[in-house]
Amino acid sequence: MDSVLIVSGTEKSTAFFTDFLSENSCNKIVTARNCGEARRIMIDRDFDLCIINTPLPDEFGSSLAVNIAARGAGQVIMIVKSELYDEVSAKVEENGVFTIAKPLNRQILWSALKLAAAAYNKMVKLKQENGKLLQLIDDIRFIDRAKCILIQYLNMTEAEAHRHIEKQAMDMRITRKQVAKDILKTYET
Repeated sequence: MDSVLIVSGTEKSTAFFTDFLSENSCNKIVTARNCGEARRIMIDRDFDLCIINTPLPDEFGSSLAVNIAARGAGQVIMIVKSELYDEVSAKVEENGVFTIAKPLNRQILWSALKLAAAAYNKMVKLKQENGKLLQLIDDIRFIDRAKCILIQYLNMTEAEAHRHIEKQAMDMRITRKQVAKDILKTYET
């Protein structure tokens, strides 16, 4: 995870997180002092990780954590007082927010960062897979429309239309989608 947003109301905590992340190869660190500032920063960019040290001066921080997690851009770690841990965790964990109880030490933070990184990597892979599947669905739509055109205008059967598109793709060394697009251009204009 390259880019990190730290939201903390105290300079001491901000310095702790910034130093810790810098030591562990995080180069792009942005800090915010409250939820409003964090929201303004996030209008322009997304972050791989957001660390929210609660409570914040303008609000507690759980709604910010849920909003960031809902965007799906990165992982969110929320740090809360130990007496509030169960209550806050129950509210935010269903949205994918990691919650850590204070007092915090380097080992606990490191473990949380590793868990967040693993979840982030899995999410990235799932998004890539989803993109490939959406592209495949798009290709199938074009090919099916082209088959319908061939059936309608050239009186082919579905199997013949399928074979025709596949043969054209092999002979011309292009994708079936491109053959389908060419058929659609020819017959739909």
